[in-house]
Amino acid sequence: MTNGHLDVIERATVLFDEVIVAVASNPAKKSLFTVPERVELIERSFAGRPEVSVQTVDGGLLVDFCRRVGAVAVVKGLRGGTDFAYELPMALMNRHLSGVETVFLPGEPRFEHVSSSLIKEVAAHGGDVSGLVPDHVLARLLDRLGRVGQTENGQPDAAG
Repeated sequence: MTNGHLDVIERATVLFDEVIVAVASNPAKKSLFTVPERVELIERSFAGRPEVSVQTVDGGLLVDFCRRVGAVAVVKGLRGGTDFAYELPMALMNRHLSGVETVFLPGEPRFEHVSSSLIKEVAAHGGDVSGLVPDHVLARLLDRLGRVGQTENGQPDAAG
């Protein structure tokens, strides 16, 4: 969960009365956190926000999940043209299969360079990713990477 994700979800709440954040396992990606851990991190990011809920997608197609929860649209954040080129065929297929529309929201320009895989790589090599992810995600990320006892910039803290 990056601040770019948070931005898109926050803006989706302006467009829709209810926003369901769908968390799925993608075998093509190497996730640092399990699906239940990711759900917990997202729920913590939106604690006290009843219009935002988090649910897992247990295999199958996204459109099947949308039917099951009664979603009328899928919201996708786009960082640039490459994201659009990747997401457009999926959006068209989802509409073909189910009639579910996809709403593309352009990402906040200050997060255009941010991706979860890049965050993991930079943090794993001691780079400072503070300000790019929520503080509670940063703490869990550094812990998972074995960087406990370091500040965000990789320097030993007073206890480490």
